[in-house]
Amino acid sequence: MTHPKILGLTVFCAAALAAGIASAQDVYKIGLVSPLSGANARYGAFANKGANLAAKEINAGGGVMGKKIELVSGDSQCVPAEGVSATKRMITFDKLPIIIGDICSSVTLAMQPLAEEASVLLVNAASSNPAITYKAGVGGFKWTFRNYPTDEGRAAIVLEHAVKNRNLKSFAVLSVDSDYGRGAISFTKKYLPRYPDAKILSEDYYKESETDFRPVLSKIKNSGAQAVLMYGQADTTPIVARQMLEMGLAGKIVLVGNAEFNTAKTIAAAPTVLNGAIEAAAWLPEWTSARSQKFVADYKAAYGGELPNNHAYTHWETTHLVAAAIRAANSLKNDDIRNALAKIKYDSAMGAVTFDDHNQAVLPMVLLEVADGKPAIKSAIAVKIDYPK
Repeated sequence: MTHPKILGLTVFCAAALAAGIASAQDVYKIGLVSPLSGANARYGAFANKGANLAAKEINAGGGVMGKKIELVSGDSQCVPAEGVSATKRMITFDKLPIIIGDICSSVTLAMQPLAEEASVLLVNAASSNPAITYKAGVGGFKWTFRNYPTDEGRAAIVLEHAVKNRNLKSFAVLSVDSDYGRGAISFTKKYLPRYPDAKILSEDYYKESETDFRPVLSKIKNSGAQAVLMYGQADTTPIVARQMLEMGLAGKIVLVGNAEFNTAKTIAAAPTVLNGAIEAAAWLPEWTSARSQKFVADYKAAYGGELPNNHAYTHWETTHLVAAAIRAANSLKNDDIRNALAKIKYDSAMGAVTFDDHNQAVLPMVLLEVADGKPAIKSAIAVKIDYPK
């Protein structure tokens, strides 16, 4: 005869197991690979906050196909080997059908073949190296999509505005020594021949840990450059700006590119240096669409008044995009979701988003200048990529 206590425990365990199975069946898990430690952890924190806010909103609206979205985070440290390890765990052990990642282009490039081999949908929300989508869609990796502008498009927009509208013709390069920084400059050079009078006078790259830019700034000062082409990290830009101020370069040399010139922290470091800076961004908190402003308000309410940055927005929007693709597919099968994403027309806070045959989103970027201590939006421009033949 079974002892009553044993019987009760058996019934309890069976009930708990059944509840666990039911709970698992009610959840749809999506991976999120980003730097949660290391020099770029700040960006990963914003990415996770934005994506988690989107997941909460999606779940409050009923989820997808009757299931609640649950995000599974992995730390890439912005190092390809670490990103590969996180991706392998998500594919092999977590059996995740979709992964969003990574912020760092070198990590995303390393993730692509893994996702392709496993037929797992890799949706990028922040890497900007054009090689990612050169290799995607008809380029080979049919499981990679990117919902983010490329360095090529950004470089073309920024250079055109600087030369045509600001009459800047002589440039010096000071960019981060990474796939992002070097890639942006290589594409600037690609479009430079369009402007016969424009030229690059010097070219320098910095390591993420560098803090003394005086020697290279002295070289730039003596070169006669009108502008510095700078594609870099947010933490470095205020240091460069303060040192430019010390060297009397404020108002004499304009910062051009993309290195978070527009943030309050950066501008506060040296307002006279940042005045007139030109930047193209995927999104800004100042963007005036109703959807954008609601996101800003909801994000600040969720995270103690913190203002979202670009990565918070793009991961929030991309999580919503993935949910929209699942709903459009009316299916949780990977092939169906991939096909739906390729055909989708998604209304983002920046405007309509569609994907080209390389699975690259065609979406507007914000062109801005810093004026009187604040970013001033000039326009929103979408460009199509001229892929190599």
